[in-house]
Amino acid sequence: MSRYRFAPLAFDGISTYPLASRPSKVTTADFARPVSDDSSLKDFLDGLPNILAARELKELAGRVREARRRDRAIIIGLGGHVIKTGLAPVLIELMARGFVTALAMNRAAMIHDFEIAIAGQTSEDVDATLGSGQFGMAEETGRIVNDAIRAGARDQIGMGEALGRELHEMNAAHAAASLLHSAYAARIPVTVHVAIGTDIVDIHPRADGASVGQTTYHDFRLLCSVVRELDGGGVYLNLGSAVLLPEVFLKTVTVVRNLGHRLEDFTTANFDFMQHYRPLTNVVRRPVAASGRGFAFTGHHEIMIPLLAAAILNG
Repeated sequence: MSRYRFAPLAFDGISTYPLASRPSKVTTADFARPVSDDSSLKDFLDGLPNILAARELKELAGRVREARRRDRAIIIGLGGHVIKTGLAPVLIELMARGFVTALAMNRAAMIHDFEIAIAGQTSEDVDATLGSGQFGMAEETGRIVNDAIRAGARDQIGMGEALGRELHEMNAAHAAASLLHSAYAARIPVTVHVAIGTDIVDIHPRADGASVGQTTYHDFRLLCSVVRELDGGGVYLNLGSAVLLPEVFLKTVTVVRNLGHRLEDFTTANFDFMQHYRPLTNVVRRPVAASGRGFAFTGHHEIMIPLLAAAILNG
């Protein structure tokens, strides 16, 4: 005999209902379809389950296609890891197909893209070089990037355009794999956003703080101009920048609205290994709180970004 004053509740009087009468979130119509030996990429994408992230990926891809159809801005913000995982050709193809209006980079992305363009390689082993004080000391990277930034300040253009121009003029050996070069050739704006002291080119003798400040501020104002074109169906994709670009993007949104421009009914999305506070708050939630739609996708860039591109191009 239990010593407790409570007895287990009797369930005899519970009411039930037929399963068929209950609305359900998942049905077999939403299930994935396996691929066969002769399936196409479109077959694979169409066969993804119409559930959760797979459904949202298809929706986002459709919104990108609709933005292009309506001639609204499609802006891609990217961090350095996107370049280091070999995804520039995927983004270059999207540019060539008319699905990129502008690119916004942190300077790590710019540096990796620049090194790819001139040398076909990037991403040094920091552990192997930091102890000797040689980390970040590649001569060509520091000299050419900083000289291009100085030239950009002299000519009153932004940092992204200045680096694209430099790669074009020097006929970089691997230009076809460079976002900076490809965007410059296509007259697609590239903006570069800097926190001084975070990147290796700041520790070279040719670095000039005034030129860096002038060219990156030019790029911030340029990005504000492009963000204005998100209104009424545009798309902003944040690919792999956890801090800098989400902060920059939020400020562009408030500038555009403060100046009296309408900026509503657009789409944002964040792609990263894990969901951080700033992208979720400053990209996915706040800018589209009044109207629009925000998405968050978690996974490796080298898988998720090609998957997104394929969904856009094969929808």
